[in-house]
Amino acid sequence: MNAKHLHILQHSLGLDQYGRGTFYRNHFVTGEGSKDHSDCMELVEAGFMTRRANIEIYGGMDFFCVTEAGKAAMLQHSPQPPKLTKGQQRYQDYLDADCSMSFIEYLKYRDARDRRAA
Repeated sequence: MNAKHLHILQHSLGLDQYGRGTFYRNHFVTGEGSKDHSDCMELVEAGFMTRRANIEIYGGMDFFCVTEAGKAAMLQHSPQPPKLTKGQQRYQDYLDADCSMSFIEYLKYRDARDRRAA
């Protein structure tokens, strides 16, 4: 699978470049003549996507969905994420917390929480 096909499958499913995330969508909309349409058609031919053509609500563009085989192929071909340093992991935890605190406030909160739990 080439990088472009992998990216289309990941994007269609709402995942990052490592295939991580929550499957919160399963669609890709593009029209004939666009830069992605021929790649989507190749994915349809490979059995990794399905196509619904000329969807009126999308201005006549085509609507593509990833099949179960496409999901499996995307997971198989997605690279492993890089190893994070302790500091990078701490910052990623802060981003994942999606809180209203600043980073330093989050660190202080986390340290206090960990001390209480110990």
